[in-house]
Amino acid sequence: MNRNKNTFINGIKDGIPIALGYFAVAFSLGIVAKRAGLDPFQGFLSSFLNHASAGEYAEFTVIMANAPYVEMAFVILVTNIRYMLMSCALSQKFHADTSYIHRLFVGFGITDEIFGISIGRAGTLNPYYPYGAMAIALPSWSLGTAIGIIAGNILPPSIVSALSVALYGMFIAIIIPAAKINRIVGGVIIASFLTSFAVSKIPLFDHMSDSMKISLLTVIIAGLAAALFPVNDDESDPAGNPDKEVPEYDS
Repeated sequence: MNRNKNTFINGIKDGIPIALGYFAVAFSLGIVAKRAGLDPFQGFLSSFLNHASAGEYAEFTVIMANAPYVEMAFVILVTNIRYMLMSCALSQKFHADTSYIHRLFVGFGITDEIFGISIGRAGTLNPYYPYGAMAIALPSWSLGTAIGIIAGNILPPSIVSALSVALYGMFIAIIIPAAKINRIVGGVIIASFLTSFAVSKIPLFDHMSDSMKISLLTVIIAGLAAALFPVNDDESDPAGNPDKEVPEYDS
């Protein structure tokens, strides 16, 4: 039990910068939600149930277009489909005895950044770690949307856009340490950047959503990397360092 508590606290600590970045991005989403006619409570509830900026932006766009609920559900599914892949990947880090309840709750609260800090943990993953990150990051995301709706268009768009840069800095902080330790990881990261940029410039893929592009590239690049550079069973550290199996799970 003490291990779960300590792990939860560690998740909160690592989730603080994520929460700050989320608040800034959600604030700008709140301005869009206001134009869609949502009140602060509706915006808060929307962000509490939908933890993705692209997914929420698509949701608010559909609302403004007065589209039916079926279309809204389909658009949100397509824009957020990459989280299914993240949840499946993260489930492989859980201890075999981890209950389905824990797996479902972690899957519900998974985001790009929470996935990044969770998948980077050495050894088996204690679900209380992502719980800790979610406990501070997701309320900040929801509050940011509600406050953005209240504030309306008080702040200039340039300031709101500048605040969202914090998320990109957070991504860099996640990938750079692993890339410095393992050249293969660094090479895969560079290949991902270049491929993503190339796909964004090819007209053939213009009809696909950004989330669908990310999902396809994730499967293809991760599959090729796994086939070309397989990891031995004893190399459990995501950074590529063997003999660092540090079980976190406390049943």
